[in-house]
This record gives sequence, C-alpha cells and structure tokens, in this order.
Amino acid sequence: MDDDLDLQTLRLVRALADTGTITAAAAALGHSQPAASARLRRAERRSGQPLVRPAGRGVVLTEAGRRLAEHAVHVQAALDAARQDLDDLAGLAAGRVRVAGFPSASSTLVPAAFGLLARAHPRLRLEYLEAEPPEALAALRAGTVDVALTFSHAGASSALEDDGFLARTPFVDGSVLVVPAPPGPPPPTGTGAPALADLADAPWIAGCPRCRGHLLDVAAAAGFVPRIVLETDNALAVLGMVAAGLGVAVLPGLALAAAAVPDGVRLVPLGAGHDRAVHVVHGRGALRVPSVRAVVEAVTGLDPGDHGLRRSPRDPSGPAGGPGARPAAGPAAGPAAAGPVGPVSEVDG
Repeated sequence: MDDDLDLQTLRLVRALADTGTITAAAAALGHSQPAASARLRRAERRSGQPLVRPAGRGVVLTEAGRRLAEHAVHVQAALDAARQDLDDLAGLAAGRVRVAGFPSASSTLVPAAFGLLARAHPRLRLEYLEAEPPEALAALRAGTVDVALTFSHAGASSALEDDGFLARTPFVDGSVLVVPAPPGPPPPTGTGAPALADLADAPWIAGCPRCRGHLLDVAAAAGFVPRIVLETDNALAVLGMVAAGLGVAVLPGLALAAAAVPDGVRLVPLGAGHDRAVHVVHGRGALRVPSVRAVVEAVTGLDPGDHGLRRSPRDPSGPAGGPGARPAAGPAAGPAAAGPVGPVSEVDG
C-alpha cells in the first residue's frame, strides 16, 4: 500500500458492507455516487487489490474489504474516545450519544434512563433511534449509533462473532400469555390459569416475522402449531384484539409495563424457559468515552422492578465495562443482520 488509509475510506467500506451497493453506501454517508466510486477506485489502487466484487445488482466485499470493514469499527471507537478525552480528564460527561433500542424499551427503559441523564449531565446531547435488534446492531457496526439496546430469548444460540462489541445483560424480561378474561371476579392469583397447551385450538395473534418465529417455537415446545389469524407489532392493538375475543397472544412483559390492560384481558406469566435477556451493547473500548459510559451506566443501573423486569444473574452489580461486560450475544432465530462482519439475528418486540 503506497499511502495511508483515511477515515472516509474506512467508513465507505463499512457502509458497503452494510448496504451492498455503492449508491446506498454513498447516500448513507452523505456523498454522491460518483464521489464514492472514485474514492473506492483510489483505495483499490493504493491497496493494490480489489475491495469489492459485483454480486447481482450490488457488490460484496472481498477478503481485503472485509478486513478493512472490521477495522472501521475499532477506528471509529478510538476517534470517539480521543474526541472526548479532555472531558474524561475533567470527570465530565458531555457531547453527543446516539442510542438505538427495540420498541418496548422506547416507552420504558429509554425515557427512564434519558430522564436521569438529563438531570445528571445537562451538557449531554442524546439522540434515539427505535430499531429492532438486527437493525440496531447494524447501526452500531456502521457507527451511526454508539449504544444499542437489544434482547435475545432463552435458549437462543449465540450468533454474534464480531469481537469489536461488548454487551452487558442487566435484565431478564418474562413472557406473558394474553387471553380473554372470563366473566365475573378474577380468580385468585395462580389459580385457573390456562396453559399454552390448553390453547392449541385457539386463534392466535402474532407480530412481525421474528415475533411469529418466537411464537412458533413457544407453541412447538407445548406440542402444537398455532393457528395465526391476526398480525400486528402494536402491543396495545394486541390487548384490544384479545379484549374483543379475537384471539390470544404471547407478549414480552416489558411491552405491557407502560400499557393499560383493558377489562376483559387476563395476563398469565409463562415460565422462565420463555424469558428474554435484555442487552446493552457497545463497541469494545467505547466506555473510555465518558458520555457513552454515562449512558451505559444509566440504563444498566435502572431498577428492574420499575419496569416489571428482574435483575439478570449474568450481570454482577459492578461498574459498566467491569466483570459484567462480556462479548455480545444474540439469537439465531431469523435472517442474519446486514453486513458480513458479525452476523446476528434477534426476534423483535
């Protein structure tokens, strides 16, 4: 290589990994397509080898391109740390932190943590993107967010191979069976509750494709295939449909934490085998940036009981990035997330 790599080239290669086309990568970076193509050609001349190859109507990275895409994650984290190093010396949290999180965190964990941060660190500028776990992790890889809130269900296998990420797993979220309530006064807690197998012939309400996959797994464990008649990603809509007698459903407890459960609906907690783990994911070394550290500590330090969660045994009560930090993990329940580096799939909710 006859010249040093520059940050814009690394960002372009990372964007190509995530989008698959030069046009989309250029748009993601705010560049024109001709400028992105010219930069790519220049980088290939400097490296002496191709960084992409055609694939259908788009491109895929060569081995050289994949190596550069992997380095882009680490370089971005190092630049973020350098940019706020003076704040670190002063013990201050300032600047901008971009967070992505799944929908049921948007009305619970996110406002609680952001409220604490606004009071404790008024100089901190927070931005939020609602995204399902695969999209949130793709944004973290691309450097468009600094922290990703994700989750994985119990029993899901680890599919995240990018060692540029670390994850805390502070909370456990239980699944809830949502069924019509029989007329009359509610029965005592724990009595007369239907089991999943009792609902084998009932009409079911499912969510998006990944949520549907989780429902199919839950039902298969109970020995039946659910007859899905309605689909919606909206937890409030699910409650309304169940109250109207249109079907039954399984929802994560966090999706119900901020919802008013209507009359005519009964919630039945499922067993620990249907729990999901809530993760706070960031780049390796990102906690050197005081603003990112403040966000991670604010989320992981929330009281789980305020949101119907439990403290995870996988997350010791230590400082962020301490013994509770571990390589990020995710389930393999659906299509892999965009990008050849560290594919991951997670169910939604």
